[in-house]
Amino acid sequence: MSKLSTALWLPLLLIAIPWVQEVIDQLVFGGTWNLPMTPGGSIAGVLTAPFSHGGFGHLLSNTLWFVPLSILVLVKSRRDYLAVWIGVLVMAIPVWLLWPRGSHGLSGVIYGLLGYLLLIGWLEKRPFPVLLSLGCLLAYGGMLPTLVPFLSPAGVSWIGHASGFAGGVLAALAIHREAPAR
Repeated sequence: MSKLSTALWLPLLLIAIPWVQEVIDQLVFGGTWNLPMTPGGSIAGVLTAPFSHGGFGHLLSNTLWFVPLSILVLVKSRRDYLAVWIGVLVMAIPVWLLWPRGSHGLSGVIYGLLGYLLLIGWLEKRPFPVLLSLGCLLAYGGMLPTLVPFLSPAGVSWIGHASGFAGGVLAALAIHREAPAR
């Protein structure tokens, strides 16, 4: 399967999971079946939270950011995409253990993808990754203020955004460190 083909179908397959969950939630459970990461809850919440949303508006908003950012990382490398997901999930563990409120949604992954994309070009110093980083900074830089608690809208988990962003940065650092010298 080609890199471009994977870059297109994998994000669509992954985003189908929360859409199916939300449809079932709304039709069967009246919007009460959420799978958040909650303090003192099961660690399974770290894995289920990205696929649980607080309604179709929340999910649509996350879909519009998740799909293009996923495609951009996947065009570069499937391994890098997996590294971002792992980084985001690892960085969610301290939030799950220490943060007093629960959260859910794909925004942690979205910010992880953005953190990776913003840093990888500067680390690799090659034309394509640098253009990717600059393009993402211009197109998505407006998302960065929500990493700061007092600039994040009420009810939005800024800590989920920040931990996801840190996971993406860690993924970029790990990918760069692992790459052979050029």
